[in-house]
Amino acid sequence: MPDHRPPEPHIVRYYTDVFVEADRLSRAPHGRLEALRTRDLLAQLLPPAPAMVLDVGGGPGAYAGWLADAGYQVHLVDLVPAHAAAARHVHPAVTVAVGDARRLPLAGRCADATLLLGPLYHLTERADRVAALGEALRVTRPGGVVVTATISRHAPLMDLIRQGRVDDRTRPALLATYGSGVNDPVSGFTTAYFHRPAELVDEFRAAGLPGPELYGVEGPLWPLLPLAGGAETDGRLFAEVLRCAALVERDPEVLGASAHLLAAARVPRG
Repeated sequence: MPDHRPPEPHIVRYYTDVFVEADRLSRAPHGRLEALRTRDLLAQLLPPAPAMVLDVGGGPGAYAGWLADAGYQVHLVDLVPAHAAAARHVHPAVTVAVGDARRLPLAGRCADATLLLGPLYHLTERADRVAALGEALRVTRPGGVVVTATISRHAPLMDLIRQGRVDDRTRPALLATYGSGVNDPVSGFTTAYFHRPAELVDEFRAAGLPGPELYGVEGPLWPLLPLAGGAETDGRLFAEVLRCAALVERDPEVLGASAHLLAAARVPRG
């Protein structure tokens, strides 16, 4: 059997030397759509401030800073030292540590809510994803909420086609990724796993969390958005795509058409 355990140096190198995460959610329309929808969903799912939120895999702090500004206590943990350093510098109200989602350097039941809005992207083995969810369960107080984000199995196919990057050379790897969920870095992305909705439910249950509520983040129309353009270009089309995403966010028939899936489950009491 091939070993798909994520090579952490490869992931760290990608986010340090290859890809700039800091402005990903603002530099293009689909990133802004993801950010707006994720914030809307978190506003619905999180307990009120000043609850303690643990942001695991929070990168440079896009959501951690927003939550701190809203009055939450926020502790961010990220695998990439450069991300941790950036979050510490830009968001001084957020406490920050370097760490692995599968082995959090934290005491149990320390948070009212735990976010995994990135780690499940990069854990290609089911056992590792379940371990990360189990850690989220361990550090979240009973009655608290665990919220995760994953990339949809359909997203790479839809995104690369819309960019015109599918040809005879890339198609075999893309179809293999669609079949297995494990990304081939020939796509330009790093070590990654892409979820089907049912897999996410199964992994939550395997970690000891109840079956989660699932939300489609961007909805089915996100491929219609242009690839680039400043926020001033987010006009009528952007507004309609946003409305559609909110309208069908819980519709099981179109969940997988979103680029990202959000899942949320309450930690059992007792």
